[in-house]
Amino acid sequence: MSLRINSEAPNFTAETTQGTINFHEWIGNGWAILFSHPKDFTPVCTTELGYMAGLEPEFAKRNTKIIGLSVDPVTSHGKWAADIEETQGHKVTYPMIGDPELKVAKLYDMLPAESGTTSEGRTAADNATVRTVFVIGPDKKIKLMLIYPMSSGRNFDEVLRALDSIQLSAKHNVATPVNWKPGQDVIIPTSVSEDQAKQKYPAGWKTLKPYLRVVAQPK
Repeated sequence: MSLRINSEAPNFTAETTQGTINFHEWIGNGWAILFSHPKDFTPVCTTELGYMAGLEPEFAKRNTKIIGLSVDPVTSHGKWAADIEETQGHKVTYPMIGDPELKVAKLYDMLPAESGTTSEGRTAADNATVRTVFVIGPDKKIKLMLIYPMSSGRNFDEVLRALDSIQLSAKHNVATPVNWKPGQDVIIPTSVSEDQAKQKYPAGWKTLKPYLRVVAQPK
């Protein structure tokens, strides 16, 4: 199946380093970030998993759980986690999904259906497309997808920034401009009429163009 923004995040049951989970039940009423890796013991992914471990408290402040996925068994993940802590200085305390039958990778359209049914014998290059970040909302719908090549480490500070933007937009019906950071001005969407804007922003806003209205970030 082809996944897009606002598609429902496919549900699944899988083994993780913290036991069996039903993905939608695990998400609960909060937000979630699922980020995938082509294989255990790969260099770029080792740095990424460690960095996310360091960022986990920031995601927790935003009512967001994080979960990793690698196309290898859970037993392998546990050994890899030791390397991650040793080299990156952060202990992985979030769950890591084992996907040795490639079921989740296929379900999330990261591998084609004809990829077989086992991770055994597959190289990282065979799984190169399993490099996606999904931000999933409390409604279990996909809010953001980022897909990177194996050679480029992902920018998880950007994922955190984008999450702030998405959560702000969901709460206040605003949009954020290019390179926006929390605390900066935001945009009043064109779907908000002038009368609605006056009620919501009695202190006023700056109109650069009829379709481009800028206002201080709502508290």
